[in-house]
This record gives sequence, structure tokens and C-alpha cells, in this order.
Amino acid sequence: MDATALSCVRENAGLDIPENARAVLIIEVDGERELLERQAARILEIASPLGIVHTQIATTDEESEKIWKVRRSVSPSLRKVNPDKYNEDICVPRSKLPEMIRAIEAISSRLEIPIVNFGHAGDGNIHVNIMVNRSIEGHEEKAETAIRDIFAKTLELGGTMSGEHGVGTSKAPYIPMELDVATVAYMKTIKRALDPNNILNPGKIFLEDL
Repeated sequence: MDATALSCVRENAGLDIPENARAVLIIEVDGERELLERQAARILEIASPLGIVHTQIATTDEESEKIWKVRRSVSPSLRKVNPDKYNEDICVPRSKLPEMIRAIEAISSRLEIPIVNFGHAGDGNIHVNIMVNRSIEGHEEKAETAIRDIFAKTLELGGTMSGEHGVGTSKAPYIPMELDVATVAYMKTIKRALDPNNILNPGKIFLEDL
């Protein structure tokens, strides 16, 4: 969860989060209790020199639920930012997550629209929530610009436009940004071989006729 997500939670969920925190990282470990304690200690050892504001280890189900409440409170809080949401699921190499978040912050500032980010740090997947108000002239266009700019930066960093939700019709117009003509043609060949009558999800992914 980045600073924008924390802002949503602080203002709308009434949770106790340090004011100087700029991000939250929730880490779960699994296995025998003795192993869990060693893993948790090792994680704290690695994280401590990195300017951590606050750490907490859950020792009971109740404490674990309190930590997860921070994450679960984000989505319900988004509508307080703006009524309309464009949600993307980009994915970048884990080492590039900080750079990607900073790039999104810059896009948000340039276009003057809020963008709230949270996701799965373990696989580099970021849920990018572009929050706009379609009743305000120009907001929809700003959202479309933000999406294209975010995809461009994602690909520049060696990532992909969809790390979890897939492509479908919403991302179809952006496919040429990630896949070249030869790759798309090869994918269409496979589609025709497996679905010669084009009855499996016709018109999805490839908007033009196969």
C-alpha cells in the first residue's frame, strides 16, 4: 500500500497508522511455529535498516485480523476520493516497484487526478486505481492519458500491462504497446486452430475480425 492508499485508510477507516508512514508492507509466513518465529525475526532483521517507522508481529488471529483490516479498508474508501474508478493491474519486476510508484505519483501530479495504489509486492503486481469524476469535463480524457502513460512506463521497466486480471476488451486497444504484429498474428493463428468457428469469446482481446 502506497501513501495514497494510506491516506484513504487514515481519513475514512479510523485506523491507527503513524502519520509519517509512507507505505505499508504486510508479510505473511507459514509453517511450524518455531519456523514462523525464526522467519519473522529474519524479516525484521532485514527491514530494520531501511527506515521502518513501525513494525508489528501478529501473535493471535485477532492481531492478524487487525493488520489485514488496514488492507481491506482501502477499496471501500476509494469512493470517498472520487466517484469513478479506472482499475488496472500492472506488474513490474519487484526491484522496480519503487520506481514505478514514483512514476505513477508524477503522472498523478501532472494530470491533477488522484491515483491510489496497492497490490502484491511479492510478484510486483500493482492495482492502480485512477480516481476521477466523469461529471467534470476533461476527467475521462485525463484518465485515458494516465492509463497509456502508466502502461508505457510499466513496459519500459520490463513489466506487463496485466499481471492478474487478464486483457479482455478493456485492454485490447493497448495490446500493440506490448506485443508486436508478428506475436499477435501468431496468437490469432493459435486461436483459429483451436476455435475455427470463432465461438469461444468472439470479439474478445482481438477487437478486429480474426
